[in-house]
Amino acid sequence: MPNVPAERRRVTLQRPGPLLVEGPVEVTLEDGTTVSSDRFCVALCTCRHSRIYPWCDTSHRRRAGADERRQADERRRAGERRRAGDAPRRAQPPPT
Repeated sequence: MPNVPAERRRVTLQRPGPLLVEGPVEVTLEDGTTVSSDRFCVALCTCRHSRIYPWCDTSHRRRAGADERRQADERRRAGERRRAGDAPRRAQPPPT
């Protein structure tokens, strides 16, 4: 694949998600190895959790779901502390 393509390629960034690149593409990895795909559109992993890196395997979906569950749990616990009256209090300055 030449360094300068004969035609422009479209690249689409999806947050959270992969980088979509119109193919065919050739990707040079950090270690210098090259991988290629002849597909008309490829999804390049941006979360680095893919088992088939540099290609996306939708691992970002599982990770995003886990992050959302953790945040919901933290909000629930904070609400329980407020209702129970044991919400964290600010430290009072020492009497003078």
